[in-house]
Amino acid sequence: MGTEEGRAHSRYWIGVVSASHVQRGVQGGFAQLCHGKAAPLRKMRSGDWLIYYSPRTDLSHGEPLQAFTAIGQVEDDRVYEYRLSDSFVPFRRNIRYNRCNAVKIGNLLGQLSFTRENRHWGYLFRSGHFEIGREDFLTIAGAMLEDHDEFGIQGSER
Repeated sequence: MGTEEGRAHSRYWIGVVSASHVQRGVQGGFAQLCHGKAAPLRKMRSGDWLIYYSPRTDLSHGEPLQAFTAIGQVEDDRVYEYRLSDSFVPFRRNIRYNRCNAVKIGNLLGQLSFTRENRHWGYLFRSGHFEIGREDFLTIAGAMLEDHDEFGIQGSER
């Protein structure tokens, strides 16, 4: 998962995507955010971490889910186009996903700096992609991953 020095400079991101689309990304080893826009993908760098939050099971008619559904590390600095149809060519980037358990955000609301004591925490997720701090990342990763030391995520003081 990279060197200790590389991890010290990692940034941590939340991507907001329906669970069915997250599953496609995990199976294909890619991230696609904000309906295929390049800008959020270009903010991330090799070695950064991405956690997907899924408000629903499916984009259009899915059931409410409100859970963190996948976690992975950005593999390289390449953002590329991927033709899904003649009318839809979204941007993607390669992610190395880790096996994890989905975790309901309701179980973590009081522990995360961006949700704690914030009745309107859901508003932040409307942006589709945002950066979080290391401690928030470690809290979420610790809940999602059975053995987070195995993935090179260190420094949790919990």
